[in-house]
Amino acid sequence: MKKKLLIILWIIIFFLIDATISYAKRSNYKEEIPDNEIRAIYISYLEYLNHFYGGSKTINQTKIDKIIDDVKQNNLNCILLHVSPFSDSIYDSKLFPYSYTLTGTEGKNPGFDYLDYFIKKAHAMDIKIYAWINPYRISFENNTKTLSEKNPAIRLLNTSSVGIDKNGIYYNPASEIVKNLIVRGVEEIINNYKVDGIHFDDYFYINNDIDNLEYKNYLQNGGTLSISEFRLNETNDLIKRVFKTIKKKNPNIIFSIAPDGNINNNYKYHFADVKTWLKNNDYIDMIMPQIYYGFENEYSPFKNVLDNWLSIKKNSDISVVPVLAIYKVGEEDKEAGKGKMEWVINKNIINDEISLIKSYNLSGYAFFRYDFLSKIGKL
Repeated sequence: MKKKLLIILWIIIFFLIDATISYAKRSNYKEEIPDNEIRAIYISYLEYLNHFYGGSKTINQTKIDKIIDDVKQNNLNCILLHVSPFSDSIYDSKLFPYSYTLTGTEGKNPGFDYLDYFIKKAHAMDIKIYAWINPYRISFENNTKTLSEKNPAIRLLNTSSVGIDKNGIYYNPASEIVKNLIVRGVEEIINNYKVDGIHFDDYFYINNDIDNLEYKNYLQNGGTLSISEFRLNETNDLIKRVFKTIKKKNPNIIFSIAPDGNINNNYKYHFADVKTWLKNNDYIDMIMPQIYYGFENEYSPFKNVLDNWLSIKKNSDISVVPVLAIYKVGEEDKEAGKGKMEWVINKNIINDEISLIKSYNLSGYAFFRYDFLSKIGKL
């Protein structure tokens, strides 16, 4: 009798296991994402050039559908969408022209509102959309003839608000006109689109001579800050204004910034005052340092860099979401010194970095960028 019961029990267990496996296959089962954990992916203007450039409305909407599906299938829940890479837009804007990255010509209507389409499709799949803006960058070229007449930079040429050098065309971070333009751009997005966040990356000060006039006027009016302190203060002023604008509209919209992974570089080159942002309540909701290093990087090993960021975070209300360099997987990292082959040898480096992030109970992680998603395999 006991033997028969044991056989029946094993048969029941077998069928239960088989049913569970079948269900997982049918439902394309994925690991459940913990509550409030961010798993983000960047979709940049480079993806637009690779996927959308020259395509019809129907073709490009189909491609967006596939991108959204890829994000979902890879168990990610947030897209950092490049909505304004060059003083332009991928949405219907009254301030900025349509981006050349969609059609090849700045200002040319691409046939539909990309941001609106992305939001509707992503939200239907429970994926959040953060509108990613490069606030100061106008062009990588220094030829102003490539700019549309609708680009606000055109009206500011030959003024201190716009700088031109061999690296391109950029807005002056110390210009009040520029600050007001950027804030209005953020207002336009949050007033017209159901975005979940506004996102800036590490493009702050580019041309170090761009603010000479403003700094001279500052000193003549009794200012005592050094040029570096002045620039940090100008950047802080913009960040605080943007944060205030967002929270006034909707406290649930997240304002995040992805600074240079090297903390010192933020002060030396970008004039991004990350330490101030991370100890106050008036600047950001989330910091997303670009920790594009391996564990064996001779100069900036991943764990040390992450620890350094956590050591300067003094405000427990601010989330930390490191950005990981999936584009380096399988590639030699020539700037890593003795650790230059780590990304080739260690096939699980991204998984290892995620494991460390999880062990610290951080708010999640992000990948740069979508076109390299296939490199990382199963997470």
